[in-house]
Amino acid sequence: MEEKLRVRSYVTFGGGALAAFLIIASLIRIVPPGSVGVQILFGKVLTGSTLSEGLNVVNPFVNLEIMSIRTQAYTMSIAPEEGQQYGDDAITSLTKDGLEVKMDLTVWYHLMKSEAANVFQKIGSDYVAKIVRPAARTAIRNTAVRFLAIEIYSEKREEVQNEITRSLKIDFEERGIVLEKVLLRNITLPAKVKNAIEAKLEADQDAQKMEFVLLKEEKEAERKKIEASGIAEAQRIIAQSLIGERGRAYLSWKYLENLRSLYQSPNNTIVISPFDKSFIPLLQVK
Repeated sequence: MEEKLRVRSYVTFGGGALAAFLIIASLIRIVPPGSVGVQILFGKVLTGSTLSEGLNVVNPFVNLEIMSIRTQAYTMSIAPEEGQQYGDDAITSLTKDGLEVKMDLTVWYHLMKSEAANVFQKIGSDYVAKIVRPAARTAIRNTAVRFLAIEIYSEKREEVQNEITRSLKIDFEERGIVLEKVLLRNITLPAKVKNAIEAKLEADQDAQKMEFVLLKEEKEAERKKIEASGIAEAQRIIAQSLIGERGRAYLSWKYLENLRSLYQSPNNTIVISPFDKSFIPLLQVK
């Protein structure tokens, strides 16, 4: 009898411990790193009590929807293996001059932690398909129509990217999404248009190069003109300084100096110089 009572008490204790464990377990929910937990109680989203990552104690009747707040990338590309959609997913847009261009785009974004419950309540967990993709495509098309094809392809590419970023950032923030960056990765033009643009750009570069060469030649001609003018002026001054007795004396001295240099030169063995009757070197200066 006592043995039965002991067994019954063990069973009762074990059952109570198991029930307590199950109750405690139902109160504890774990949210993975880089995520938040949206609480749903009897079909109603509790917008004011989003759970942070880690261990959380909650109402046992609450259902938990896990939503990532990490940086995510959404790519639309002409290359089938790059984008989220299979096949050619580049955005086709019309430009200001009526040409059709294709643009590859990557959007970096993340969900606002404080807005996760509202996003789930109003949009759902598939907000990427409902918001990110259509908003990005619309922003690109609305921006492309304000620029010429050659501007998008060349000198205003960064400006186009900045305009897309500005437009998309506003749309995202209104819906609880933070836009981190827009990457305009590739622009594809019709073959004839691309060839024409590249030919024009090459011609512009050649024209700029020729302009530089002409400017350089003009500067060189100006330099030579100034140099020639300086030499002529120096010669004029020298010629004036050699007029008169002082000039003749200087030339005689210079003549003798040159003779001495020739005499002392190791390359010469004989130096012949004309002399007058007094054995004075002849030097005619007029």
